[in-house]
Amino acid sequence: MTQPAAEIGDGEMTIDELARESGMTARNIRAHQSRGLLPAPVVRARTGYYGAEHLARIRLIQDMQAQGFNLKSIERLLEMGSASGSRGALEFQRALLEPFGSEQPEVIDGDGLSTVFGDAPDRKLVAKAEKIGLLRPIGEGTWEVPSPTLLRAGRDLIEMGIPLEHALAVADSINKHTTAIAKEFVRLFVKDVLQPMRDGDSLTERDLAAAGEAVERLRPLASQAVMASFGVVMTQAVERQLQKELR
Repeated sequence: MTQPAAEIGDGEMTIDELARESGMTARNIRAHQSRGLLPAPVVRARTGYYGAEHLARIRLIQDMQAQGFNLKSIERLLEMGSASGSRGALEFQRALLEPFGSEQPEVIDGDGLSTVFGDAPDRKLVAKAEKIGLLRPIGEGTWEVPSPTLLRAGRDLIEMGIPLEHALAVADSINKHTTAIAKEFVRLFVKDVLQPMRDGDSLTERDLAAAGEAVERLRPLASQAVMASFGVVMTQAVERQLQKELR
């Protein structure tokens, strides 16, 4: 998504001044700009100047991040906000993209990366973490961590003496299985909620509102079902392994 350059007037700021005003680092501002989340600054004499529009957009992004939205979802929502002519459609899209957990993503730099991957990170292992979704590169030597809990779990496993490669293999397996579970819930929603609405003449604002409510109800049900099932099967797996060890 590419934003047009903003018209800067009174209250114009350099990137360092914008960083101080917003509480965000200049590096992250540049990363947001490279993703198209921020309009380009007005450039004069090789210096970029930012204005109130940029500060408002940064605060909107920060607010959405505080609600748990990752940068990819924020980018999509901002695109939808400019392209959608229907408030009902936008509200439904926002309900769909709202995170299914309460955890807030974090942004880390090279120092944060070294706490898990060591002082000289193996690029292949970092690429593996990016592939399975533990890290999302956002430019300027920074990464978004969608689930800080998962990253901390990996760090704790390493501190227990488990090799990083093995911890990432477990994370990859978790990702594959939870992806399959998520697809089943999405298929259920599309087949039994959305499709009956589509079979009508057209999707009305009321239909979209009902679909949004269904998403909100599905959100805790999906998480509760997965956690309950995992508790049962994990107990059974430990019991079976214990029996083997005792024999």
